[in-house]
Amino acid sequence: MNELKELTEKAFRFLYPHKNPMLVKREYGMPETLNLNIRLTEDGWFVVTSSDLPGLITQARNHQELIEMFNDAVLTYFDVPRKEADIVYDRLNMGNQVIQYRAKAQTQAA
Repeated sequence: MNELKELTEKAFRFLYPHKNPMLVKREYGMPETLNLNIRLTEDGWFVVTSSDLPGLITQARNHQELIEMFNDAVLTYFDVPRKEADIVYDRLNMGNQVIQYRAKAQTQAA
């Protein structure tokens, strides 16, 4: 089932390539940076809220998923259509730690 999801995602992105994140932010009035409150629950989940975006909340199990879920929440908050982008914030600064988004490897036939 996971393979089908990945194949569907690749086909979708082939038809609708990502737009430049800077252009997406500008077009939809998204701030360049956001203040986040990230906390770790007792059962190991990251929970993210933002005082800049009232009502925004999401959760994730690990750092990679944290960036993906945060971007999904922000893009939904600003009503950005899925075909525009998946990731517009590719880096989270957490005090002395930086979480950088690692895109899944894309391969193409030569």
